Amino acid sequence: MAVHDVAARGFGDRAEQYEQARPSYAADAVAWLVEQLRIAPGATVCDLGAGTGKLTRLLVPAGASLLAVEPVEGMRSVLHRELPSVAVAAAVAEALPVADGTLDAVTVAQAFHWFDPAASLTELHRALRPGGRLGLVWNAWDDSKPWIDRIHKVVADAGATDNWKRGHWSRDWVVEAIDTHGGYSPVTRAQFTNSQPLTRDGMVERVATTSHIASAPAESQQRTLAAVREILDTDPDTRDLDTLEFGYVVDAFVCERG
Repeated sequence: MAVHDVAARGFGDRAEQYEQARPSYAADAVAWLVEQLRIAPGATVCDLGAGTGKLTRLLVPAGASLLAVEPVEGMRSVLHRELPSVAVAAAVAEALPVADGTLDAVTVAQAFHWFDPAASLTELHRALRPGGRLGLVWNAWDDSKPWIDRIHKVVADAGATDNWKRGHWSRDWVVEAIDTHGGYSPVTRAQFTNSQPLTRDGMVERVATTSHIASAPAESQQRTLAAVREILDTDPDTRDLDTLEFGYVVDAFVCERG
């Protein structure tokens, strides 16, 4: 199964910018995932759809044996550069390069919405040992802040894919997909907060790494980014600030393979 064309082009072309502009994950969210997934020395863990290793590098201190799986070459190149000690494989979620029942845990950060839910859950069930656990996490934009909500709508209106919308709006579908698939325990869900300090230019660059914007024609990109800058320059909550606190709701899910 191939990577979605928009993801392949958008993330491949903007891998360096992605590494610079995208946020890390909140310490309490990572600690919760590590505890829930029992990531510890002796465990074998796959960070799937690892991107440039934003979550991968935060799992290293837990001491497990890590395999980062990332299908997009540009992202994989940055990941290998940033984390040369971590094994990296080129593969998709629907066809993992591991034997049956060899994984103790799988993490998926900011990526499950790009997968085929049924096919990937079947493949993950094969790769996880009985009792192994799956953890999914997103840095979701905090739309309770009006200026973030305004920018979010501009980005959504700029040709957002259905996959992007699944990751950026309600993620209730995650619980439904896992429950409907079967073979996993009921999902445990937790939410945390995260914040990313950004300059105004940094905020524009953050938006520019969005898959459907990064893969759009130059004229379309410029129009969308100009609209974002207009919001930053005129919104009463941002127009007088040099540094913005871009807020996220960290949405995390864990279940166990039966």
